[in-house]
Amino acid sequence: MDKMIAMCGLVCTECPLFIATQNDDQDEKRRLAERWSTEQYPLDPEEMFCDGCITAGGRKISFCEVCDVRRCGLEMKVENCAYCDAYPCTKLDKVFAMVGPQAKTILDEIRKGLSS
Repeated sequence: MDKMIAMCGLVCTECPLFIATQNDDQDEKRRLAERWSTEQYPLDPEEMFCDGCITAGGRKISFCEVCDVRRCGLEMKVENCAYCDAYPCTKLDKVFAMVGPQAKTILDEIRKGLSS
């Protein structure tokens, strides 16, 4: 399967939830719900599914539905944020702070390829 890059630069196809969804692995989805739940974002194992946040009509975990970066990218009609004229932006900076530098590195590499 080709890599699916989310708006924010995360690699959907390497995400444990994406993999568990595609493999219908209920035990892994339950473990992920326990590990990823926070007081602010409690996750129910029954709601743990993802076909990639950029898929049209695909299943998504609840916070993808309210993600400002995803919403903005869809409105801008870009493949991911690397293709946006406003890249990088403050919305992305918040996501990078949460998910780590690997997402920014991926988007930066895509961006470099666009200017070549």
